Amino acid sequence: MIPNERPVIANSLWTATANRMPDFPPLEGQSKTDVVVVGGGFSGLSTALHLAEAGVNVTLLEAQQPGWGASGRNGGQINVGLKDAPSVIRKKFGTSYGNRMIEMSGQAGDLVFDLIAKHNIQCDAIRPGWLRAAHTPKTLTELHALAQEWQGLGADVRPLDRDGMAQLTGTGEYLGGLIDMRGGNLQPFNYAVGLADAAERLGAVIHGGSAVTKIEKTATGHRVHAAHGAVEAPQVMLCTNAYSNKDLHANLSKSVLPVRSVQVATKPLSDNIRKSILPELHALSDARRLLLYFRLDAEGRFLMGGRGTYNDTSTRRQFERLKKVTAKLYPQLADVEWDYAWGGFVALTRDHYAHLHEIAPGLKAGLGYNGRGVAIATAMGRVLAQWAQGTPEDELAFPVTTIKPLPFSFARETMVEAEILRLRLLDKLGV
Repeated sequence: MIPNERPVIANSLWTATANRMPDFPPLEGQSKTDVVVVGGGFSGLSTALHLAEAGVNVTLLEAQQPGWGASGRNGGQINVGLKDAPSVIRKKFGTSYGNRMIEMSGQAGDLVFDLIAKHNIQCDAIRPGWLRAAHTPKTLTELHALAQEWQGLGADVRPLDRDGMAQLTGTGEYLGGLIDMRGGNLQPFNYAVGLADAAERLGAVIHGGSAVTKIEKTATGHRVHAAHGAVEAPQVMLCTNAYSNKDLHANLSKSVLPVRSVQVATKPLSDNIRKSILPELHALSDARRLLLYFRLDAEGRFLMGGRGTYNDTSTRRQFERLKKVTAKLYPQLADVEWDYAWGGFVALTRDHYAHLHEIAPGLKAGLGYNGRGVAIATAMGRVLAQWAQGTPEDELAFPVTTIKPLPFSFARETMVEAEILRLRLLDKLGV
């Protein structure tokens, strides 16, 4: 079970199968360092690791333990690229930024696998590719066009027709889609803890149980306070994503919409059933607005995930919906036993892009990974590390933008419930 979490979303497969549970000590007393990183998810851990690799003194503060939040609870899919096609990214951000964003996001999977190999992180990482599946003719056309664009940039991304998708998935429910060979799977909690261990071995100081209560300006930077101590640094990097709160910065927490992403997992499947589902062990995300995503884990469990809400009752209903969807896709799983059901919060932004913000000189933030956190948050951590070391804003892979609070952020739980109903209707209508 995930410690210190609401019971309805605490029964996590990844926590139950972890190599070890992290136990980094809380911050005590007063100290100084070069950079303070706040948040022990993928982006914060990657930031700390890349800074430590560069010989920078860095201290990371996590409210619980590394990997506790969404980073240790997601589907473990390594999904590359951004929301839009490369041509759209260039149109929105210009050629210079657009090309850097495309390159960074397209190579994000390489970075994940490189870090795993370099630091010997044991997280069941495999790279069979990532499937994106279409359930309507419209989304099929869009995915095939996307595959063509990436092919034009030299990426190993191929369109799939209905037969090709059925062969790789074991179900005929999809019209086709694409396969992106840059993607893969891993055990996300083990990956997060592995990043933390690697950063610590290189000299990073990591504190769990150290929720930040206040950040105050000093003559030379900022002092970051936790319950039993404080650390001062010229640079502070906020990497709290969907778990941002007003203690860090009021408007930062209002700039993203935290949405619960939930999953269920079966008992390990028999060999006969296992071979009939995703026989080459791909991960799949469909093209719905309220997407479904599924895969097998290293021990042959079937995992199905989707969007949930804040409400515990509706979250339980979503767990049951995911089981019903599974039985429709794979009738052989209709009577399977389900051992785990859990969830965490992903951060959605208004434009569905990750954001970089400079809140004040020496106080910076990166957040908003919109459900692609394994790869994109890892890559953004490297960008944040470069920024902390003095890389000019106009040379970063992502633009630095002004924080813009979402409208009606004070009623975000109601907003989420309403938006999910709207998107579910649009998905049902196929528009």
